Amino acid sequence: MVKRNHVFLLMLLMAFAFVLAACGAGDEKSSGNSDSGESGLKDKKILVGTEATFAPFEYMDDKGNIVGIDKDIIDAIFNELGMDYEMRHVGWEAVFQQVQNGELDMGASGITITKERKETFDFTEPYFEATQVIVVTEDSPIESAKDLEGKKVSVQINSTGHQAAKKLLGETNPNILAYENLPLAIQEVINGTAQAAIGDNAVVYEYLKNNPNAKLKVIEDDAFEKEYYGLMVKKGNKELLDLLNEGLQKIKENGKLAEITGQELE
Repeated sequence: MVKRNHVFLLMLLMAFAFVLAACGAGDEKSSGNSDSGESGLKDKKILVGTEATFAPFEYMDDKGNIVGIDKDIIDAIFNELGMDYEMRHVGWEAVFQQVQNGELDMGASGITITKERKETFDFTEPYFEATQVIVVTEDSPIESAKDLEGKKVSVQINSTGHQAAKKLLGETNPNILAYENLPLAIQEVINGTAQAAIGDNAVVYEYLKNNPNAKLKVIEDDAFEKEYYGLMVKKGNKELLDLLNEGLQKIKENGKLAEITGQELE
């Protein structure tokens, strides 16, 4: 009788251990699913790079916080997605380098979607339409893009304004002066180092609004094509790209994007 009870107890313990092992395996599988795919990425703080001298899209306020149109758009998108992010002011060139090498998850810095950039990066659907304009002093004889021939033209390095200048003046023209950001390029016109600057229209007009005594004027020219800004991720990062497009579509549909940008995009 004692022996039978001993055997029964042993069998009961073995059965209990088997149940625990099965439950453990089930828990492990469930945990694996929650950490994979979309839900895993949603639990991660996304690092966003920008160049915060590009008002009104991104700039620093008096307290050292990054503010502007792009910041508001990112806020709205991540709020819709229920995700967390951190935006860092790293500089224009560094945004591209750090997204490519994985230091940043994405870039949001008034970045125009171009064929060349799409060879290395993936972009969301467009969220803003822009074009290039020319900035000159009020007394400048320059009236159009054609008048830039033989003139010193300042631009933001590796921007679409830089590409536009190369297209107008020649790929290796020494009269093209490239600077880290657009405000510096415009300042060179004020200083007399350059006779004109080329830059994104919204940023140029914002600069003039904030610097009413700069004695500058803007020239719009049909030689410059329409451009579209997009949020940028490393090529192949489909998971994050899909989430960003999902959030972007939601703020297009609920009117938040148009409220932030003042534009209606399809």
